Amino acid sequence: MDDKLQFNVKIMVVDDEVDLEPLILQKFRRQVRDGKYNFVFAHNGLEALTKLIEEPDIRLVLSDINMPEMDGLTLLTKLKELKNPWLKTVIVSAYGDMENIRTAMNRGAFDFLTKPISFDDLEITINKTLEEISIIWHRMQEHDQLISIQQDLQTAREIQLAILPKTYPPFPERHEFDIYASMIAAKEVGGDFFDFFMIDNERLGFVIGDVSGKGVPAAIFMAVSRTLIRATGLKGISTKDCMGYVNKLLCNESVSCMFVTVFYGILNTLTGEVEYVNAGHNPPYRLTGGQIEKVEMTGGTILGCLEDFSYQSKRLTLNPGDMLFLYTDGINEAFNAADEQFGDDRLEHFLADSHEKSPEEAVKGCIDAVTGFAGDVAQSDDMTLLAIRYNGRS
Repeated sequence: MDDKLQFNVKIMVVDDEVDLEPLILQKFRRQVRDGKYNFVFAHNGLEALTKLIEEPDIRLVLSDINMPEMDGLTLLTKLKELKNPWLKTVIVSAYGDMENIRTAMNRGAFDFLTKPISFDDLEITINKTLEEISIIWHRMQEHDQLISIQQDLQTAREIQLAILPKTYPPFPERHEFDIYASMIAAKEVGGDFFDFFMIDNERLGFVIGDVSGKGVPAAIFMAVSRTLIRATGLKGISTKDCMGYVNKLLCNESVSCMFVTVFYGILNTLTGEVEYVNAGHNPPYRLTGGQIEKVEMTGGTILGCLEDFSYQSKRLTLNPGDMLFLYTDGINEAFNAADEQFGDDRLEHFLADSHEKSPEEAVKGCIDAVTGFAGDVAQSDDMTLLAIRYNGRS
């Protein structure tokens, strides 16, 4: 039995026989002295209800059936209306009064005793009833804890979504490019993230990342990673210096061997040139001239693993009309009921038909394609997409 229920358990005895009170106190004198049991006495059902209002921490009611003013069966009905799962009732009646005992059990009595009462039997019944109350207490504690966790997760989800860009178009005054992104977490909170921000009037920073692990730890590491990359990127330093600095910070702060894969790029909106670093992430696709091609890797490793790793950047130039399509492995590694992966081939087939789509259409269409492929199979990983179309200078 739980420690909280082992001591100071309050038991109410309801019986019109006044001689019963000293007998019970004598029988359980050691438990009363040690503070294990605390007995309360009432002489009829009405008095018992009053006591319950005055002392709501009563856990067990031991009640006779035949009493003046309000009998035990009526009391049982009233107690059932209280809908208190912590309160259990043991009914007492004569051995030959089985009809009333059966009625009492149907009205919610937990157990029964017959007169004349065997105090050894009474002690066994009390202990058995308190064990049941203990089980209920544990279930309620677990239920309350689960509700609290669910509320916390919902709050965490709202906070997580709030830190990601959600207004589109994000830069309505800029016509050199269109951008759209989406993150769909597999659980209440996710480890994927994306971000984009104007570094200055000419340069757009954009990033996509995937944190190792799942759940709350990954979500916290995601928020830290996203914040560090944004804060560092806004300083206007190169992509390789940004990744190097953030990697060093994450290595110093990382716990439980967590890491994050990242693709970070800077688009020059005047020239279409993109400087980028791929830190162990899936290579994005470039849609250009009716063709699709994977963006060349840069040899970078994940962030948060090797503190002194030196990142190298590469460059590519987007022509007007070209689109960059970034994604996390929740896309190509999605499974269907036949245990088949969506895979790179299906992703490339989708992208081959997406040259004329806007970034928003491409992102939403890809999500629809993956979820349609998966069918009823539950999403096992976060799905995050970011697409940028370079329009050129107007």
